[in-house]
Order: sequence, then structure tokens, then C-alpha cells
Amino acid sequence: MERLNGRCVDFTKETSSIVKGESLSDTVHVMDSYCDIIVIRHPKEGSARLAAEIAEHPVINAGDGSNQHPTQSLLDLYTIKKSYGKITGLDIAIVGDLKYGRTVHSLAYALVMFDNDLTFISPGELKMPAQIIEKIKKKGIKIKEKNFVDNGYDIIYVTRIQKERFPDIQEYEKVKNTYRTTKEILDEKTLVMHPLPRINEIDKNIDKTPQALYFKQASYGIPVRIAILDEALTQ
Repeated sequence: MERLNGRCVDFTKETSSIVKGESLSDTVHVMDSYCDIIVIRHPKEGSARLAAEIAEHPVINAGDGSNQHPTQSLLDLYTIKKSYGKITGLDIAIVGDLKYGRTVHSLAYALVMFDNDLTFISPGELKMPAQIIEKIKKKGIKIKEKNFVDNGYDIIYVTRIQKERFPDIQEYEKVKNTYRTTKEILDEKTLVMHPLPRINEIDKNIDKTPQALYFKQASYGIPVRIAILDEALTQ
């Protein structure tokens, strides 16, 4: 927003009236009166949709719990386009926490719009939610599901196992080190993406190789989100 010569009104739960018991709907009403656009990141699923129904100004979902993260998906598509020259007809594996990973929920919906082959790789406890798979299959897209990482992909999209999403810490301990992407399992053509932060699921020996896209991916969030803000503000 600052690069568009705008200003930001930042607040968190700890610095707002939420700590006094104010409802999300009231908070949105007040913030809507202060600004021209709202960017909301909230731990509860559906919060961004609720905000959009209340606010008169545009609302951007910057992540609502374990539900969706649409702006991340747009920068992911941009990263793929910049790196491969296309976003269609690719063979893409999505690895890790597919149950709670809001990033991969949005990304899966986006990738099938461009006729890509998808393989979901996760422990049994962290499989892609059934409703997402069902919606994708209705579009005529074939999906593969595995519990091990193999090779032969154009892109491996790695995600961390999200400790903060687990209601039972013992369940997290069982799966936290399930997958680790190393140079040995990568084909020469395979590019590696990750929404970050990374814990230990990608070997740092990959960082300086041409196959590592995750730091470029993070940097592309700036122009993509500038474009989103500009588009929303000029409607």
C-alpha cells in the first residue's frame, strides 16, 4: 500500500477493542469507516467472507484460519508463469500438511483451472479435505493421492506441518518430520516451491540451486499484491 502512496492503519487483536469483547462484525463496521480497503488475516474460517458481507469497501482475504489464502495462490501462479513460461499442462505435486494448509486449498482450486495434473502427497492424517477433492473431480480433473514423495514432477510444492493447527500436540509429533525434500529426489527439471516459513522440510542444500523458487516466490508477493490493491481500489 505504501508503494502505491497510500497509508496503512494497522491493528492486532491485542491493540484493538477485540480484547474488550468487541465482535468481528463490529470491528469490521468501524474499520470500514476508517479506510478505503480492508485486508483481513484471521484465525477463524469464514472471517473474510463475513467481513466482505458487512463492509462497503473492498475486502481482501489474507488468510482465514485453515480455509483459504487466495493472494498467495495468485503469487504462486505468477511464480510458475515467470519460471516455466506457462501455467498450463504441468505435473505438480503438493506435499505436506494438506488438511490445515490454507495455501494449498486455494492453490489446488487455482491450478485445476489451467488443466494441470495434481498429485497430493501427505500423511493419512493430513490429507486434502474431501470437499476440495470432490469439487476438483467435478471439473473432470484426475487427482492422484500418495503418502510418499517420488520424482518426475515439473513442480514440487512443499508445505510445513503446521504445529499450531493441531488440537493434540502428540498428533503433531507423530507426523512433524514425515517428509524432507532433498536434492537426491529431484529430477533436473523439477522446481521447488514453498509458501514459507520453512522449518526442515526442504534441505538447505537446495537453496542455491536453480531449482529453488521459494525465495523468488516470496519476493513476487510484492508486485502481485500491489496489483491486487490497485485493481480493487480502481473498481
